[in-house]
Amino acid sequence: MKCSRLIQQLWERWLSLLSRLQGDPKVAQLLNTRIGLYISRRPFLAFALLLFSAMAVLPVGIFLMFALTTFVISAVGFVFFEVFLFFIGGLTLLSVLAGIALFSLLVSVIVNALFVSIPNLLKQYCSQPSTEKQSEGETSGPKEAK
Repeated sequence: MKCSRLIQQLWERWLSLLSRLQGDPKVAQLLNTRIGLYISRRPFLAFALLLFSAMAVLPVGIFLMFALTTFVISAVGFVFFEVFLFFIGGLTLLSVLAGIALFSLLVSVIVNALFVSIPNLLKQYCSQPSTEKQSEGETSGPKEAK
């Protein structure tokens, strides 16, 4: 007797919940659509659809979490890969710039050495023939006077 009374109370609660749902304007608007009318006429299909929707929430949620996690991990991995590539590119640039600096230093030393030595060599070369001519002129001058 107590069990039947409990079942009757549950049944009354269920009916009051259904009447509240059917009285809700949003639900009434949904039930007046084509799909709502189709589902109202086929309660077995409505129950199957409700059961499928309720059971599909967990796998779809797990899949979405997997997709989001995969996206975040790939984005973070991409960032780390980009940082790695920038690091390698920076080291390469540093090596190239160091090579250019050494090359320019070497060329600068060579050009400065030539800049200093060539005028001195030309000065010595040009001054030697004039001293020889003067010495020849001094020696040849008195010879002509004889």
